[in-house]
Amino acid sequence: MHNRMNIEFLAKSENEALARIVAAAFVTPLNPTIAEITDIKTAISEAVTNAIIHGYDGMDIEDEPLVQMSCEIRERRIYIEIRDCGRGIEDVERAREPLFTSKPEMERSGMGFTVMEEFMDSLEVVSIPHQGTTIKLSKQLR
Repeated sequence: MHNRMNIEFLAKSENEALARIVAAAFVTPLNPTIAEITDIKTAISEAVTNAIIHGYDGMDIEDEPLVQMSCEIRERRIYIEIRDCGRGIEDVERAREPLFTSKPEMERSGMGFTVMEEFMDSLEVVSIPHQGTTIKLSKQLR
């Protein structure tokens, strides 16, 4: 099986649920387990929340900021990319450290990347300061 889709939405917290539901519906033809769907939705929730909270923070934005999500199925593996065109991450390795947060005042736990790694088979973070961040996730389904 091979399939692909793209969605773009405003960087608003209420759209995090939209991204999770769209990805869950997209993978449904593969008849995933509830645990697999939960893993995918949890990882997407973390990635989209990071894009919304951190991606555009402190930027002077003329247009409404967007988050883009693409999903692709090849065989029984789902590939997910979540992108923002925001401020980027200065030090990706430090940001990936458990408990590191750039927003302690918001009571952020700093576990977003750790959660994504735990629930997915692979995680890649590509970020360019002042240009944005792309999170690449994949998971093999049973």
